[in-house]
Amino acid sequence: MTVHDNSWRIPCIFCPLLTLFSCSFSSKATKKLYQQALQRKPYDAIIVPGSPVENGKWSRTMKGRIYWSKFLYDHGVTRNIIYSGAAVYSAYVEGEIMAQYAVALGIPKEHVYSETLAEHSTENVYYSFKLAGKLGFKTIAIASDPFQTRLLRRFARKKVSHTIGLIPMVKDSMMNMETEMRDRR
Repeated sequence: MTVHDNSWRIPCIFCPLLTLFSCSFSSKATKKLYQQALQRKPYDAIIVPGSPVENGKWSRTMKGRIYWSKFLYDHGVTRNIIYSGAAVYSAYVEGEIMAQYAVALGIPKEHVYSETLAEHSTENVYYSFKLAGKLGFKTIAIASDPFQTRLLRRFARKKVSHTIGLIPMVKDSMMNMETEMRDRR
């Protein structure tokens, strides 16, 4: 390769983009999965994987996941919500903090649960599914952003339960909610 040979740039640019877009559900796929969830509703519980607190405040990712879970609860898609996550990247226990935000947003406390052992995404699903079973919940789904939901799909269905549902955030619904999303400490 010569100094002026730019052929190396194409793979360097294309590969990360391909990886990014192949690891997330398309808008069409998220809507299809949401329609499937509406047909299967109500779920006994949804699992909402944790996201770190950033500088003492909820991150955009955490906020999106909590508001998505509230949307699903308010629309009768789920009866209960399990927020999952330990204190991995900060002193805050993700499952507990997310549950507190959810209750503050109006989800009744008796329908909110915390799983606090999980240190990464697959553990969020594994430990939350075990907790759901102990609580007597039978129908369970993962509710998160499209990227994480797609990453967890194979693990969840092959290693946890082939019946687990997938409910990735629907962009249109989230955009409609964005005006009511507010920061809370």
